[in-house]
Amino acid sequence: MGLDEEVAAANELAYQPMKNSRQGGFKATYFIFAMMFLDNIGFVANMVSMVLYFMFVMNFDLSGSSTTTTNYLGTVFLLTLVGGFISDTYMSRLNTALLFGAIELAGYLLVIIQSHYKNLQPAPCAESTCVHGSKALLFYISLCLLALGGGGVRGSIPALGADQFDHRNPKEKKDIASFFNWFLLSITIGATIGVTFVVYLSTEVRWDVGFAVSLCCSFFGLVFLATGKRFYRVRVPGESPLLSILQVLVVAVKNWRKEAPKAADELYELRDRKSMRRGELIPHTPQFGFLDKAAILPKGTDPAKWKVCTVTQVEEVKILTRMMPIFLSTILMNTCLAQLQTLSVQQGTLMNTKLGHFRVPPASIPVIPLVFMSILIPIYEFAFIPVIRRFTGHPNGITHLQRVGVGLVLAAISMGIAGLVEVKRKHELLRHDHRISLFWLSIHYAVFGIADMFTFVGLLEFFYSEAPLGMRSLSTSFSWLSLSIGYYLNSAFLGLIETVTKRMGKSKKGWLQGRDLNANHAERFYWFLAILSVLNFVNYLFWANWYKYKDNVLGDEEMLLRAGPNNNGATNDSISTSVSFVSRTQDFSATPEKEAERTSN
Repeated sequence: MGLDEEVAAANELAYQPMKNSRQGGFKATYFIFAMMFLDNIGFVANMVSMVLYFMFVMNFDLSGSSTTTTNYLGTVFLLTLVGGFISDTYMSRLNTALLFGAIELAGYLLVIIQSHYKNLQPAPCAESTCVHGSKALLFYISLCLLALGGGGVRGSIPALGADQFDHRNPKEKKDIASFFNWFLLSITIGATIGVTFVVYLSTEVRWDVGFAVSLCCSFFGLVFLATGKRFYRVRVPGESPLLSILQVLVVAVKNWRKEAPKAADELYELRDRKSMRRGELIPHTPQFGFLDKAAILPKGTDPAKWKVCTVTQVEEVKILTRMMPIFLSTILMNTCLAQLQTLSVQQGTLMNTKLGHFRVPPASIPVIPLVFMSILIPIYEFAFIPVIRRFTGHPNGITHLQRVGVGLVLAAISMGIAGLVEVKRKHELLRHDHRISLFWLSIHYAVFGIADMFTFVGLLEFFYSEAPLGMRSLSTSFSWLSLSIGYYLNSAFLGLIETVTKRMGKSKKGWLQGRDLNANHAERFYWFLAILSVLNFVNYLFWANWYKYKDNVLGDEEMLLRAGPNNNGATNDSISTSVSFVSRTQDFSATPEKEAERTSN
């Protein structure tokens, strides 16, 4: 068997053989873009309007509707881990998305039924929540199905799209960054229609009509996704990535008394061609030396699972460990995002919502950042990146971590502006009995929209490119998981702030207590988040400078050339490059042609 055939054989262990030249590339992603466009028409509309549905239809109070909304959205994005795990381990990413899409449709069907029939809705009461008994059962089952379905789809779709490009090809590797930009654009355009047309139907016509439109859009989105099956480059599911991580941790603990060898080539690694299932080997790095104990194989001992792990397995855990501080640093930004979908929408109900003779639904105000993003994403792709690339030499203009950092700064600015707008709103209403225009909210919405454009795509690309091949769906789910924890953290903040400010204030009333926003101090909560965001950015700078990019993965050809007839130890020629958030220390100036030449050499 020749080298090219051996490379192809190793490749097919990770991906199904391509049946024709039409598979993969941007043409395959058009079906994914169409699906995300259609699905997000309803999904994002519900994200911004659910707080009003909970308040006016299900009769939650101000705090209860906000908390229920953020808990629901937090659960949606938490369940992306389920979709990512299943699509990495048991099913193809396409089949995973179709399965969870069907579950989402079932959730829409139940919520349509409850929003249509008045006898299935709770009567108003003086409590924080008025939903009890069988009505509560139907309510929470419908929300659970919507959360599970929406989360599973979003846990598998990003990796399915990025899989259409060969990360070993320098040109296609650069296209992955473009894919994530267009992926966000498809979400943004769909969301723009959702927060205008669907939100108007829900809040001004009938809630069941809005939910029915959402159901139809999601259904046709799944049809588009399934139609593109013959064009997709499909990854074969492998062993459980979580199980692999657990094996490394367990074996490392078992061997905690053993001393790791000083020479990296004495650690255990598989080098035969049959073992190259994942399509890459990761060379040893000195960081987190304790984990190296999992790759110690005593002489005369036969290798077996739960007794020894390969260097590649250990390095995969190291990569995920290095990612964690970056991941944790983005959570607070998503807590700020939760305010735009709850508190700011509630502010809008007390503002002048007229645009000429047309009354703008308060839940439609997020259309402003969405329009900004729809315009800025193509500008970013076609103008910003080529210009910045000339100065930085980086193929994507700026690094993933620099892009995330820009978003974190803008998020802090957005919260500061939101506090100022709330001060003006209350001053004009309480002192002059004048309702300021709803479009004052557009200032901090627009700033946050730009922040989201930088951070969300930066995170998706960061997690996909840095993750091991067998964990890419699970890893991209971390971007959504950051949203999830951000929403949950918002609920925790609401409860904590309410308790602390109630005890500290002279009036014994919390900042966000009750249903009257005019009697509360939402501006203080915004400024509290702004201060935390500044501190969080300082923390992020430290971890971004500390992070070591996965820079030396051995590709198929290099693996096969280095593979020997025996199971030798891992190579010890790895170099870990520390990339600064502020200054570029890697050589990104190489053109795709030079990169291809370097790889071949």
